[in-house]
This record gives sequence, C-alpha cells and structure tokens, in this order.
Amino acid sequence: MNDSDAKASPMPSVLLVDDDERLRSRMARAFEERGYEAQQADGYEAAVAIASDESTELAVVDLRMPGKSGLEVVRELHRIDPATKIVVLTGYGSIATALEAMRLGATHYLTKPADVDEVIASFDRNHAEGGDSTEPAEGIEPETPSLARVEWEHIQRVLTDCDGNITKAAERLGIHRRSLQRKLAKFPTRR
Repeated sequence: MNDSDAKASPMPSVLLVDDDERLRSRMARAFEERGYEAQQADGYEAAVAIASDESTELAVVDLRMPGKSGLEVVRELHRIDPATKIVVLTGYGSIATALEAMRLGATHYLTKPADVDEVIASFDRNHAEGGDSTEPAEGIEPETPSLARVEWEHIQRVLTDCDGNITKAAERLGIHRRSLQRKLAKFPTRR
C-alpha cells in the first residue's frame, strides 16, 4: 500500500470499554476528533454485544470494572475477533496483570493516566512491528521487580479475581482481612 492509499482509507473503528462514563466520553470525543469511529461500552455485557454485532479493529479496555473484569473483556473480544487490537488501560499497573492481559490477547498495556495519543501510538507501534506480536510491549518488563512489588502484584491479582472483595481475597491469600487492608494501604515503590 502506498501513501495515497493509506490517506484514502478510512480510520479504523475503536471500542472503548470503561465504567467511568466521563472518561469514556472524553476519550471517545478525542478519538473522533482524530477521525476514528468510536463506540462505547460500560462493561463486559455491552462490550460483548457491540463486538458480536460488529467487531471493531481496535479496543481500549479498562482493567478494573464492576462485574466481569477487563481481563475477561479482553479474553472475549479476542475470542470474537482475534484480529482486534486491544490496549488495556489501568490505574493499577502490575507486571503480572500486564502479562496476563497479553496472554489473553491484548496488544499493549498502558498505565493511567494515558491520553489518546499514547493509545494510538501503542496501536501504531504494534502495526510497525508487524501487527501480530504477542510479546509484551517495550518497557513492560524492564527489570526484576522488588519483592514488595511482586507481593503487591500478587495481592492485586487475587483481589481482582475476587471482584474486589477483601474478605474473600484475604481468605484466598491465607491472611487476616485487616492484614490485607494494611498491605493494600502501603503501595510499594515502582521497583
């Protein structure tokens, strides 16, 4: 494809999956201002309904949402259309969840706050690398994390698996609920 063909082709459609309506709407407007066709879903059911009706080329999925998690959304979107490029956004960045998202079909993983230009760049970076990379994006696993960081990531993963239920997560971790609450109050340094 030459440059004139690329300019003549329409911008791809993007599905934005986030329970935060204000953030989702702002992101949709930003994508639309850049020529994308944006569709919005507030969770798993809406995202699956949209993707089943007409799969989008791109998807941006928030990791933590009420009900089924963003990882479940990624898994289902990838099952519906493996060609959909998926970027996972989260305010709770962890190497473990990033790798799990990639294993389930995500193309990239970005920590909030990430603006639309960063999201588009991650899609473009994937396209420049051949578009089918299942390897983690550059910078996801730059060094060995500290023990505190690994513990934090494990706790976050278990908590996500328990849909944010601290009592249930504490049970699974084999610790007292108050101990878990104290650990959650201490966010480890990045590495």
